[in-house]
Amino acid sequence: MIREGDDPFMKAVCQTCMHHCSLEPGQRGICGARENKDGGIVCVNYGRITALALDAIEKKPLRLFAPGSKILSAGSFGCNLSCPFCQNHEISMLNRKTAQDSGGISRVAYVSPKELAEEAYANRDMGNIGLAFTYNEPLVGWEFVRDTAKLVKAYGMKNVLVTNGTASLEVLEELLPFIDAMNIDLKGFREEYYQKLGGSLSAVQAFITRAAAACHVELTTLVVPGENDSAAEMEEEAKWIASLPSAVALHVTRFFPRYHMTDRSATDVQQVYRLANIAGKYLEHVFVGNC
Repeated sequence: MIREGDDPFMKAVCQTCMHHCSLEPGQRGICGARENKDGGIVCVNYGRITALALDAIEKKPLRLFAPGSKILSAGSFGCNLSCPFCQNHEISMLNRKTAQDSGGISRVAYVSPKELAEEAYANRDMGNIGLAFTYNEPLVGWEFVRDTAKLVKAYGMKNVLVTNGTASLEVLEELLPFIDAMNIDLKGFREEYYQKLGGSLSAVQAFITRAAAACHVELTTLVVPGENDSAAEMEEEAKWIASLPSAVALHVTRFFPRYHMTDRSATDVQQVYRLANIAGKYLEHVFVGNC
């Protein structure tokens, strides 16, 4: 079990991800969702739902897990990366400059784990197979994921995690008994690129390796022009994925200008297909998205 801090008058170090934010009492971490409260680290976004929708499972994206089904998808706020192209920045990037959690979100509703699990079960007649934790980075509030996923499993339903894979392995171990499938972002395959996004390639590789050994995993790489779009990088990435002990599908998706990255055009469609074809030399399942 993770313990974070024990002195209400001292700094506490968050152990959720590789940032290991050292927080003063009342201070929030980089993610904007974890805070030093009375000397312990708590997730302030616990149960704070900003988005809830019944989606096709393919939108997660998952193509080889329960194809044709639907899944109730829930999101909160906060993220521990700083991707300048984030498509959900209104919720994911909240709290980067302030300790307040109201600005920038028009609707935030508290939903308990029990209520959310019951909502998932109530939608089974609509083709719903369970619950997906998505839209923002769910693992900055991993305690809510854990508590809710337990109840969803008790209903005999599935849990899906859509994540950037930058949580610690200790957090991952807390969740694995309850997670059936994941889509994990693999932003690129150079450490320096991950550093630009505020992350760590090696941390994500470790997360993917452990997750793929325990549940169904598919990966997504968003191809950003001039950043991670070289043939050599995709080949190296695909070779690494192929080396995993379990077969893992890769989604190669097209970038569109978003958030702080509106200074370049959308990825050329043919380039996306070229990179997907390179990956296909090493991987059995490669899918193209956003084209």
